[in-house]
Order: sequence, then structure tokens, then C-alpha cells
Amino acid sequence: MYGLIGKMRAARGQRDAVMDVLRASTGALPGCLSYIVATDPADADAIWVTEVWTDAESHKASLQLPEVQAAIAKARPFIAGFEFQVETHPVGGFGLADGKAG
Repeated sequence: MYGLIGKMRAARGQRDAVMDVLRASTGALPGCLSYIVATDPADADAIWVTEVWTDAESHKASLQLPEVQAAIAKARPFIAGFEFQVETHPVGGFGLADGKAG
């Protein structure tokens, strides 16, 4: 499996607008096993996104989907920046398969 954990910063007061776009665009993403959008209790403008994919190729391909491209364009004006992104290799856990695929 392939994972990403990222932190982005919404423009002041726009966190909910960005989260709404993120949540609305995560319907049918081939290869996506988990896509979690979370707030940061210590930072009113921060958004954490935790993703688990079957493989890195599925994640990369998802970025080319028309609905994902539209979501990116819709959210872009409300995003102040991206603080960091970390790649992980999930091995399983509650809500995921056992991870023997990767």
C-alpha cells in the first residue's frame, strides 16, 4: 500500500470551504482505500489529509481525473499553502486490509 499524510493551510477563515471541496471530491477514486480530512485543534486554518492507496500509481492517476482536476481548481483560491507531505507505507490497521499487497 501507499500512504500520504499532508498538512495544508487554508486562507484565513476558509478552512471549512476547503474541507467541503475535499470531502465532496473523494467519491469514487480507483485505488483509494482511505481518504481522511481532519481539522487541527491547535490551528484554525490547518487541514490534515491522510490517504491510503493500493499503490503510488493509483494516487498519481487520480490526479488526472476530471473530477479531481475540477476540485483542485475550485479549492485553489481558498488554499494559502501546503506545509508538508510525508509518504508512508501502510501495513494495515482498523478499517484497512492486512496490507500484504505492498
